[in-house]
Amino acid sequence: MKRLFAAVLLLLTAPLRAEVVGEELEYRHADTVMKGYIAWDNATRAKRPGVLVVHEWWGHNDYARKRARQLAAMGYTALAVDMYGDGTQAQHPDEAGKFSSAVRANMPVAEARFRAALDVLHAHPSVNPNKSAAIGYCFGGAVVLEMARRGVDLGAVASFHGSLGTETPAQPGAVKARILVANGADDPFVKPEAIAAFKAEMDAAGVDYTFINYEGAKHSFTNPDADQYGQRFELPLAYNAEVDRASWGALQDLFKKTFNE
Repeated sequence: MKRLFAAVLLLLTAPLRAEVVGEELEYRHADTVMKGYIAWDNATRAKRPGVLVVHEWWGHNDYARKRARQLAAMGYTALAVDMYGDGTQAQHPDEAGKFSSAVRANMPVAEARFRAALDVLHAHPSVNPNKSAAIGYCFGGAVVLEMARRGVDLGAVASFHGSLGTETPAQPGAVKARILVANGADDPFVKPEAIAAFKAEMDAAGVDYTFINYEGAKHSFTNPDADQYGQRFELPLAYNAEVDRASWGALQDLFKKTFNE
């Protein structure tokens, strides 16, 4: 009887079981419908930091949603954004290059789309709008770095195997976010001179940044589908499980430092 009573008491006093939930949502920028996906843990009503997840050049796909769910399991609310509009996804590198180049060629529109997603994230009832971050992969990594350069009010920004170059270098005092760059040392798309230029830019602007060059890692090292894409399209892509874990750990450290101060 005592054991039964103890078991019932344990059930009654135990915290609600964490459950990550996700839902598709639509938001707009001008006349363009953006199709995103938001994930959070509904076991608590506590306000928490919000994180935007910007997709690779393939477009908003399940990989970005997977990362949003991972962040939700860590205690954040995460919105996988749509930078192309209408949920557009590329089926071939030629398409991906066309879509991503169009966005990067018009940074005012890209910023407006990013800010529209940030507004949606801040409006979610689970989010503390005073605590925000953004992460991005490949094309998305370049996007979040550009948003940091443009002074978007973010506590932290993380780029995974993203390009580093810019036509509008960071200016002193403009960047509000701490920055993490997780780069593959064997990524042929990111040249040593681009790394040197990025570091010089960040140093000159007085940015709080961390640059990690992971030995043995190629482009798209965080995506388990990278090998499949690489073989199919003859691209130098490769998943690296060890570096994927290490770079995610670096992101966790960045968020703890940023949001637990």
